[in-house]
Amino acid sequence: MYLIVGLGNPGLKYKNTRHNAGFMAIDALAAKNRLRFAKKRFSGVIAEGTIAGEKAVLLKPHTFMNLSGDSVYEAVKFYKPEMSHVIVMYDDIDLDIGKLRIRESGSAGTHNGMRSIIGRLRTYDFPRVRIGIGKNPPYMQLANYVLMKLKGDAKKAFEESAQKAALAVEDLIKNGAQSAMSRFNGK
Repeated sequence: MYLIVGLGNPGLKYKNTRHNAGFMAIDALAAKNRLRFAKKRFSGVIAEGTIAGEKAVLLKPHTFMNLSGDSVYEAVKFYKPEMSHVIVMYDDIDLDIGKLRIRESGSAGTHNGMRSIIGRLRTYDFPRVRIGIGKNPPYMQLANYVLMKLKGDAKKAFEESAQKAALAVEDLIKNGAQSAMSRFNGK
């Protein structure tokens, strides 16, 4: 069983923002596999079904980004998946827009949502799909940058990234992390 998490902030105010790249990616994964977020559980919403031939639960925490670990912890405690079967998708300012980076484990870097998850799970050892959002311009505060609405070419690039991230998760489940990393990292 896989627990796949997309990080973001709930509500229309945050829809189509850089910080919701994880929500966009998990929505793309759900749509591709004809799954629907229909249940409120674990301080978020879930979709259940099959992805790449494996049972999967998709989770969108509604705790807001900085407390994502609370929601993920509840789901992990309930389902008890192997940590190698907990996959988190989230935005990354250290990658250019449209680029992906898959890792089997690692630190949170500057991402508060990942800090929260690592802190609650007490491990770094779970796969993640980082979705590039690019660095904020020097004149703009990071919070304003990540919460700015996407438009035009930037929005199109994010929609394409979400589709690639969905494919990367399917490959990770079907063929393992090494395959997903070689096929999608830097693409």
